[in-house]
Amino acid sequence: MQKLKDYSEFLKLRLASLVVLSSAICYGIAADDFHLHILAALVVGGTLLTGASNGFNEIIEKDLDALMDRTKNRPLPTFKMSETEAWIVAGIFGAAGIGILGYFINPMSGILGFAAMVLYAAVYTPLKRVTPFAVFVGAFPGSIPPMLGCVAATEGFGEITLISLLMFAVQFIWQFPHFWSIAWRVNEDYLRAGFKMLPSPGGCDKASAFQIVVYTIGLIPVSALPVFFGFTGVISLVIVLLAGVMFLKLAIDLYRTLSAEAAKRLMFGSFFYLPLVQLAYLIDKI
Repeated sequence: MQKLKDYSEFLKLRLASLVVLSSAICYGIAADDFHLHILAALVVGGTLLTGASNGFNEIIEKDLDALMDRTKNRPLPTFKMSETEAWIVAGIFGAAGIGILGYFINPMSGILGFAAMVLYAAVYTPLKRVTPFAVFVGAFPGSIPPMLGCVAATEGFGEITLISLLMFAVQFIWQFPHFWSIAWRVNEDYLRAGFKMLPSPGGCDKASAFQIVVYTIGLIPVSALPVFFGFTGVISLVIVLLAGVMFLKLAIDLYRTLSAEAAKRLMFGSFFYLPLVQLAYLIDKI
Protein backbone atom coordinates (compact mmCIF):
# COMPACT_ATOMS: atom_id res chain seq x y z
CA MET A 1 0.00 0.00 0.00
CA GLN A 2 2.85 2.40 0.79
CA LYS A 3 4.37 1.75 -2.64
CA LEU A 4 1.05 2.52 -4.34
CA LYS A 5 0.82 5.72 -2.30
CA ASP A 6 4.34 6.67 -3.40
CA TYR A 7 3.47 6.03 -7.05
CA SER A 8 0.29 8.09 -6.74
CA GLU A 9 2.23 10.98 -5.23
CA PHE A 10 5.04 10.66 -7.77
CA LEU A 11 2.61 10.72 -10.71
CA LYS A 12 0.28 13.26 -9.03
CA LEU A 13 -2.71 11.13 -9.99
CA ARG A 14 -5.24 13.35 -8.21
CA LEU A 15 -4.02 16.34 -10.23
CA ALA A 16 -4.01 14.18 -13.37
CA SER A 17 -7.68 13.33 -12.85
CA LEU A 18 -8.55 17.05 -12.78
CA VAL A 19 -6.62 17.63 -16.00
CA VAL A 20 -8.36 14.71 -17.71
CA LEU A 21 -11.76 16.11 -16.65
CA SER A 22 -11.37 18.95 -19.14
CA SER A 23 -10.63 16.41 -21.90
CA ALA A 24 -13.76 14.42 -21.06
CA ILE A 25 -16.01 17.49 -20.95
CA CYS A 26 -14.64 18.82 -24.24
CA TYR A 27 -15.15 15.44 -25.87
CA GLY A 28 -18.82 15.76 -24.95
CA ILE A 29 -18.90 19.30 -26.37
CA ALA A 30 -17.38 18.29 -29.71
CA ALA A 31 -18.92 14.84 -30.22
CA ASP A 32 -22.02 14.49 -32.39
CA ASP A 33 -22.11 10.77 -31.63
CA PHE A 34 -21.02 9.92 -28.09
CA HIS A 35 -19.03 6.68 -27.74
CA LEU A 36 -18.34 5.33 -24.27
CA HIS A 37 -15.24 3.42 -25.39
CA ILE A 38 -13.71 6.62 -26.76
CA LEU A 39 -14.38 8.41 -23.48
CA ALA A 40 -12.86 5.52 -21.53
CA ALA A 41 -9.72 5.53 -23.70
CA LEU A 42 -9.49 9.30 -23.33
CA VAL A 43 -9.72 9.13 -19.53
CA VAL A 44 -7.34 6.19 -19.09
CA GLY A 45 -4.82 7.31 -21.71
CA GLY A 46 -4.94 10.92 -20.57
CA THR A 47 -4.45 9.98 -16.93
CA LEU A 48 -1.46 7.78 -17.74
CA LEU A 49 0.12 10.44 -19.94
CA THR A 50 -0.43 13.26 -17.47
CA GLY A 51 0.99 11.11 -14.71
CA ALA A 52 4.06 10.37 -16.84
CA SER A 53 4.57 14.08 -17.55
CA ASN A 54 4.40 14.82 -13.84
CA GLY A 55 6.83 11.98 -13.16
CA PHE A 56 9.42 13.19 -15.67
CA ASN A 57 9.09 16.67 -14.18
CA GLU A 58 9.85 15.33 -10.70
CA ILE A 59 12.84 13.34 -11.94
CA ILE A 60 14.37 16.42 -13.54
CA GLU A 61 13.66 18.56 -10.47
CA LYS A 62 14.38 16.02 -7.72
CA ASP A 63 17.26 18.03 -6.23
CA LEU A 64 15.28 21.26 -6.42
CA ASP A 65 12.21 19.65 -4.86
CA ALA A 66 14.35 18.88 -1.81
CA LEU A 67 14.86 22.64 -1.30
CA MET A 68 11.16 23.54 -1.14
CA ASP A 69 8.79 22.92 1.77
CA ARG A 70 5.89 21.99 -0.49
CA THR A 71 7.85 19.30 -2.38
CA LYS A 72 10.58 18.07 -0.03
CA ASN A 73 8.52 15.05 1.08
CA ARG A 74 7.95 13.69 -2.41
CA PRO A 75 9.18 10.13 -3.11
CA LEU A 76 12.41 11.09 -4.90
CA PRO A 77 13.76 13.70 -2.45
CA THR A 78 12.99 11.34 0.45
CA PHE A 79 14.53 8.34 -1.36
CA LYS A 80 11.30 6.34 -1.11
CA MET A 81 11.80 5.73 -4.81
CA SER A 82 15.05 5.40 -6.74
CA GLU A 83 15.68 7.47 -9.85
CA THR A 84 15.92 4.31 -11.96
CA GLU A 85 12.54 3.13 -10.70
CA ALA A 86 11.09 6.58 -11.39
CA TRP A 87 12.32 6.54 -15.00
CA ILE A 88 10.83 3.07 -15.53
CA VAL A 89 7.43 3.98 -14.03
CA ALA A 90 7.17 7.30 -15.91
CA GLY A 91 8.33 5.65 -19.14
CA ILE A 92 5.77 2.82 -18.92
CA PHE A 93 2.96 5.23 -18.10
CA GLY A 94 3.96 7.57 -20.94
CA ALA A 95 4.22 4.82 -23.54
CA ALA A 96 0.95 3.24 -22.42
CA GLY A 97 -0.85 6.58 -22.48
CA ILE A 98 0.35 7.45 -25.99
CA GLY A 99 -0.48 3.96 -27.20
CA ILE A 100 -4.03 4.03 -25.82
CA LEU A 101 -4.76 7.48 -27.25
CA GLY A 102 -3.24 6.69 -30.64
CA TYR A 103 -4.65 3.17 -31.07
CA PHE A 104 -8.08 3.26 -29.45
CA ILE A 105 -8.99 6.84 -30.47
CA ASN A 106 -6.98 8.15 -33.44
CA PRO A 107 -3.33 8.86 -34.36
CA MET A 108 -3.68 12.63 -33.91
CA SER A 109 -4.70 12.08 -30.28
CA GLY A 110 -1.50 10.12 -29.69
CA ILE A 111 0.57 12.83 -31.39
CA LEU A 112 -0.98 15.58 -29.28
CA GLY A 113 -0.46 13.57 -26.10
CA PHE A 114 3.19 12.97 -26.97
CA ALA A 115 3.70 16.65 -27.83
CA ALA A 116 2.18 17.74 -24.51
CA MET A 117 4.45 15.40 -22.55
CA VAL A 118 7.63 16.50 -24.35
CA LEU A 119 6.82 20.22 -24.11
CA TYR A 120 6.02 19.94 -20.41
CA ALA A 121 8.98 17.81 -19.35
CA ALA A 122 11.72 18.79 -21.80
CA VAL A 123 10.95 22.47 -22.48
CA TYR A 124 8.81 24.00 -19.73
CA THR A 125 10.52 22.26 -16.81
CA PRO A 126 14.12 23.44 -17.47
CA LEU A 127 12.92 26.94 -18.45
CA LYS A 128 11.45 27.53 -14.98
CA ARG A 129 14.88 28.49 -13.62
CA VAL A 130 15.75 30.63 -16.64
CA THR A 131 12.86 32.98 -17.34
CA PRO A 132 9.27 33.81 -16.29
CA PHE A 133 8.50 33.17 -19.98
CA ALA A 134 8.36 29.52 -18.91
CA VAL A 135 4.76 30.07 -17.82
CA PHE A 136 3.84 31.07 -21.39
CA VAL A 137 5.61 27.98 -22.75
CA GLY A 138 3.97 25.75 -20.16
CA ALA A 139 0.55 27.06 -21.09
CA PHE A 140 0.79 25.20 -24.43
CA PRO A 141 1.01 21.63 -23.08
CA GLY A 142 -1.39 22.68 -20.31
CA SER A 143 -3.98 23.59 -22.95
CA ILE A 144 -3.73 20.42 -25.01
CA PRO A 145 -6.13 18.29 -22.85
CA PRO A 146 -9.33 20.10 -23.99
CA MET A 147 -8.06 20.10 -27.58
CA LEU A 148 -7.38 16.38 -27.21
CA GLY A 149 -10.96 15.83 -26.09
CA CYS A 150 -12.27 17.57 -29.19
CA VAL A 151 -9.89 15.72 -31.52
CA ALA A 152 -11.11 12.45 -29.98
CA ALA A 153 -14.54 13.28 -31.39
CA THR A 154 -13.19 13.26 -34.98
CA GLU A 155 -12.75 10.21 -37.18
CA GLY A 156 -9.94 8.74 -39.25
CA PHE A 157 -6.50 10.16 -38.52
CA GLY A 158 -8.03 12.82 -36.26
CA GLU A 159 -8.58 16.48 -36.99
CA ILE A 160 -7.83 19.74 -35.20
CA THR A 161 -11.14 21.55 -35.65
CA LEU A 162 -12.31 25.06 -34.84
CA ILE A 163 -13.99 23.95 -31.61
CA SER A 164 -10.74 22.27 -30.50
CA LEU A 165 -8.86 25.54 -31.10
CA LEU A 166 -11.47 27.50 -29.15
CA MET A 167 -11.30 25.12 -26.18
CA PHE A 168 -7.51 25.34 -26.35
CA ALA A 169 -7.69 29.14 -26.31
CA VAL A 170 -9.95 29.29 -23.25
CA GLN A 171 -7.71 27.01 -21.22
CA PHE A 172 -4.57 28.77 -22.49
CA ILE A 173 -5.62 32.22 -21.23
CA TRP A 174 -7.09 30.77 -18.01
CA GLN A 175 -3.74 29.27 -17.04
CA PHE A 176 -2.08 32.65 -16.46
CA PRO A 177 -4.25 33.88 -13.56
CA HIS A 178 -4.54 30.29 -12.36
CA PHE A 179 -0.83 29.55 -12.24
CA TRP A 180 0.31 33.00 -11.14
CA SER A 181 -2.09 32.87 -8.17
CA ILE A 182 -0.43 29.60 -7.13
CA ALA A 183 3.05 31.03 -7.72
CA TRP A 184 2.13 34.08 -5.62
CA ARG A 185 1.30 31.89 -2.63
CA VAL A 186 4.48 29.79 -2.85
CA ASN A 187 6.82 32.43 -4.21
CA GLU A 188 9.31 32.09 -1.34
CA ASP A 189 9.51 28.35 -1.94
CA TYR A 190 10.07 28.91 -5.65
CA LEU A 191 12.85 31.40 -4.94
CA ARG A 192 14.68 28.80 -2.84
CA ALA A 193 14.83 26.57 -5.90
CA GLY A 194 15.66 29.45 -8.26
CA PHE A 195 12.35 29.28 -10.10
CA LYS A 196 11.28 32.48 -11.86
CA MET A 197 7.54 32.06 -12.11
CA LEU A 198 5.85 35.42 -11.46
CA PRO A 199 5.82 37.83 -14.43
CA SER A 200 7.50 40.75 -12.65
CA PRO A 201 11.12 40.71 -11.40
CA GLY A 202 9.71 42.16 -8.18
CA GLY A 203 7.70 39.00 -7.54
CA CYS A 204 4.55 39.65 -5.50
CA ASP A 205 4.17 43.28 -6.56
CA LYS A 206 1.73 45.54 -8.40
CA ALA A 207 3.30 44.72 -11.77
CA SER A 208 2.63 40.99 -11.36
CA ALA A 209 -0.88 41.64 -10.05
CA PHE A 210 -1.58 43.98 -12.99
CA GLN A 211 -0.70 41.27 -15.50
CA ILE A 212 -2.97 38.85 -13.67
CA VAL A 213 -5.82 41.36 -14.02
CA VAL A 214 -5.07 41.88 -17.73
CA TYR A 215 -5.20 38.15 -18.52
CA THR A 216 -8.35 37.72 -16.44
CA ILE A 217 -10.02 40.49 -18.42
CA GLY A 218 -8.90 38.83 -21.66
CA LEU A 219 -10.38 35.54 -20.52
CA ILE A 220 -13.93 36.95 -20.65
CA PRO A 221 -14.17 37.57 -24.44
CA VAL A 222 -12.13 34.46 -25.24
CA SER A 223 -14.51 32.32 -23.17
CA ALA A 224 -17.44 33.82 -25.07
CA LEU A 225 -16.07 32.80 -28.49
CA PRO A 226 -17.66 29.31 -28.55
CA VAL A 227 -21.05 31.03 -28.22
CA PHE A 228 -20.40 33.50 -31.03
CA PHE A 229 -19.24 30.70 -33.32
CA GLY A 230 -22.50 28.87 -32.64
CA PHE A 231 -21.18 25.86 -30.73
CA THR A 232 -23.23 26.68 -27.62
CA GLY A 233 -26.14 28.97 -26.75
CA VAL A 234 -27.14 32.05 -24.84
CA ILE A 235 -27.44 30.31 -21.47
CA SER A 236 -23.75 29.41 -21.51
CA LEU A 237 -22.93 32.99 -22.52
CA VAL A 238 -24.69 34.31 -19.43
CA ILE A 239 -22.83 31.83 -17.22
CA VAL A 240 -19.50 32.66 -18.89
CA LEU A 241 -19.99 36.40 -18.38
CA LEU A 242 -21.07 36.04 -14.75
CA ALA A 243 -18.20 33.67 -13.98
CA GLY A 244 -15.78 35.98 -15.74
CA VAL A 245 -16.88 39.04 -13.77
CA MET A 246 -16.62 37.14 -10.47
CA PHE A 247 -13.18 35.82 -11.41
CA LEU A 248 -12.09 39.33 -12.39
CA LYS A 249 -13.22 40.69 -9.03
CA LEU A 250 -10.89 38.22 -7.32
CA ALA A 251 -8.01 39.35 -9.54
CA ILE A 252 -8.74 43.01 -8.76
CA ASP A 253 -8.81 42.21 -5.05
CA LEU A 254 -5.31 40.78 -5.40
CA TYR A 255 -4.17 43.93 -7.23
CA ARG A 256 -5.60 46.12 -4.46
CA THR A 257 -4.25 44.18 -1.48
CA LEU A 258 -1.25 42.20 -2.79
CA SER A 259 -2.07 39.70 -0.05
CA ALA A 260 -1.52 35.95 0.14
CA GLU A 261 -5.15 35.57 1.20
CA ALA A 262 -6.37 37.31 -1.97
CA ALA A 263 -4.08 35.08 -4.04
CA LYS A 264 -5.57 32.03 -2.30
CA ARG A 265 -9.11 33.15 -3.15
CA LEU A 266 -8.08 33.73 -6.76
CA MET A 267 -6.48 30.29 -6.91
CA PHE A 268 -9.63 28.57 -5.64
CA GLY A 269 -11.70 30.75 -7.96
CA SER A 270 -9.67 29.45 -10.89
CA PHE A 271 -10.36 25.86 -9.82
CA PHE A 272 -14.10 26.56 -10.06
CA TYR A 273 -14.03 28.80 -13.13
CA LEU A 274 -12.75 26.39 -15.77
CA PRO A 275 -14.97 23.34 -15.11
CA LEU A 276 -17.96 25.65 -14.59
CA VAL A 277 -17.47 27.30 -17.97
CA GLN A 278 -16.75 24.03 -19.78
CA LEU A 279 -19.78 22.34 -18.21
CA ALA A 280 -21.89 25.35 -19.23
CA TYR A 281 -20.81 24.81 -22.85
CA LEU A 282 -21.68 21.12 -22.60
CA ILE A 283 -25.03 21.47 -20.87
CA ASP A 284 -26.15 24.28 -23.18
CA LYS A 285 -25.27 22.13 -26.19
CA ILE A 286 -27.31 19.22 -24.82
